[in-house]
Amino acid sequence: MIPAARKSASASGFTMIEVLVALAILVFGMTAVLGLLTFGAALSRTALLRTSAAAASHAVVADLEETMFPQTRTKDPSTSAIDPSENEAGPPVDVIDRPLPGMPDVIYSAKATQNPERPDEYKVEIEMSWRSAGVRRAATFTTLLVREIPFGERLRRLGIAK
Repeated sequence: MIPAARKSASASGFTMIEVLVALAILVFGMTAVLGLLTFGAALSRTALLRTSAAAASHAVVADLEETMFPQTRTKDPSTSAIDPSENEAGPPVDVIDRPLPGMPDVIYSAKATQNPERPDEYKVEIEMSWRSAGVRRAATFTTLLVREIPFGERLRRLGIAK
């Protein structure tokens, strides 16, 4: 006969089936976690690209606000001298394949169309293009700009900027 202490000691532990079920659950859980990590990395990359695109479009609009309406020089009729305080924003200038400041691989073109109801308001169609993965890509968007003296020039006139 087998003593009672030996009988309970040989019955303790895990069976092979229990170990296999535990390993299957572990593998299934690890697969799910790795899938979530991959999905999270893809979402992070997409968010980075969208942020870069938004920053580029804002940079284009800021550049156009400063350069699309060049100042016209007006002469003082009494002295025939150019009076810088009387300069006005001139008609819009079309932009063709201008590199974006700070992002040399991004180029853009812009064309302004005057609103007949509001003569100082212009609809500006902008086409941006860039190279991604060896392929030239492009996007088009539209914005409204008001013909006015650039912000930097207005600050200079107020004596705030040099």
